[in-house]
Amino acid sequence: MNELRNRASQISIRLCAVALFACLSGAAVLAQAPTRFVGTITAVNGTTLTVKTDADGPRQVAVPDSAVLKRVAPGQKDLSAAVDIHLADLETGDRVLVKLAPAAEGETAQAAQIIAIKAADVAEKAQKEREDWQQRGVGGLVKSVDTSAGTIVLTSGAGATAKTVTVHVSKTTVLKRYAADSVRFDLAQPAPIEAIHAGDQLRAKGDKNPEGTEVSADEIVSGSFRNISGVITSMDTASQSIVVKDLLTKKQVTVHITQDAQMHSLPPMMAQMLAARLKGGAAGARTQGPSGGSTGNRPPGPGGQNGARNEGSGQGQTGSMQQFLSRTPAIQFSDLKKGGAVMVVSTQGAAEVTAISLLSGVEPLLEAPEASQNLLANWSMGSGGGEDAAQ
Repeated sequence: MNELRNRASQISIRLCAVALFACLSGAAVLAQAPTRFVGTITAVNGTTLTVKTDADGPRQVAVPDSAVLKRVAPGQKDLSAAVDIHLADLETGDRVLVKLAPAAEGETAQAAQIIAIKAADVAEKAQKEREDWQQRGVGGLVKSVDTSAGTIVLTSGAGATAKTVTVHVSKTTVLKRYAADSVRFDLAQPAPIEAIHAGDQLRAKGDKNPEGTEVSADEIVSGSFRNISGVITSMDTASQSIVVKDLLTKKQVTVHITQDAQMHSLPPMMAQMLAARLKGGAAGARTQGPSGGSTGNRPPGPGGQNGARNEGSGQGQTGSMQQFLSRTPAIQFSDLKKGGAVMVVSTQGAAEVTAISLLSGVEPLLEAPEASQNLLANWSMGSGGGEDAAQ
């Protein structure tokens, strides 16, 4: 998922595109545009822009002096607050909606109007969203759902530190759900509370009670994923896939690893410490472990990474393990070895799945696979990136 590894690129391309297209709806001149496209600037050469479009790949467009250039904020719904800018203000990484002049001369198309969302504005918005999710977010595995009462009970943490959190859903709560076989939050679709089931992973943002056990949700994202713990029995570099023998099902599972997957390695001392905690035998061992002392965790969401520590309120306790896992060393496919133990959160599937999160170096944790899976499951949402990913 996730923290779908920080995942300022968390504001998705599609969301920015939607915001840009929304600007069109409020401007009659754009509504009449015969040709337009949305994309990301990849190069600025004099008065010519190269734009990687969302639909057709790279395109070049000349920007004459007569072109109208405006800048809007991420999420802005119309052009009422747009400000005029100059060509020199455009940079690589900026998102743009380009309206083409209907009768441009020459081989290169000419822009009549460009509406831009600056990359710096996107990064700033992403940071604010991350902070909001860190402070007001909770996450875990769904224990039960009462659709009539509008309540969802989560289990957060693992082993002796597990606790329950009740999420209250109102008519104004925004509910989204990951698309089938998707690891990306930007592809999540609106879905009713009836779509949420026991065993799902869920992340919610809203006002909490002082103990952090009750949340009035403003926003919820959920998904149904699979947890796999086992040993790598074979690897295929060409297809970027591994085969893992699932300890719980005793069956071989092919795990496909894409660039969106969060992949980390757990240092040996950390693995020993976590294994002891999951067994309830080393709750006080903090010198090598995550801050806050609790293994309660929550998944990264659309804002990106994990929870911030907040002693005494219960908020930091649910985020400390998530924060710890996200700060372990990142690895690549080439770092995996046959015979190595891994824990994987993946899309649903019987024989073949796509990895969302993968943690290696977990040999000690496999002695308590069910508790370990719950611990890793809450790390997965968000995306791809990893930071990509959920709220």
